[in-house]
Amino acid sequence: MTQNIVTKEQVEKIISKSTVDVKTVFDKCTIVTCVLPNGFVIVEHSACVDPKNYDENIGAKICLEKIKDKIWELEGYKLQYQLKKDN
Repeated sequence: MTQNIVTKEQVEKIISKSTVDVKTVFDKCTIVTCVLPNGFVIVEHSACVDPKNYDENIGAKICLEKIKDKIWELEGYKLQYQLKKDN
């Protein structure tokens, strides 16, 4: 039977095996593209109002947290599917 939990370690392992690309656009927006090990692509963005306040590192960190949340959601869906299939 499949274990009924998604762990932080699982999500971190997926991120560590993924390809991540960070870009700045319009001097105030960060776009992060993450290609998961299976080829699935997740894209997130963050932005600020004033380019003077922009920091790509902060933007990338925000985007990566959003990507981790999305992976958690997708892994939860996959787990629910597997648990239902096992019963």
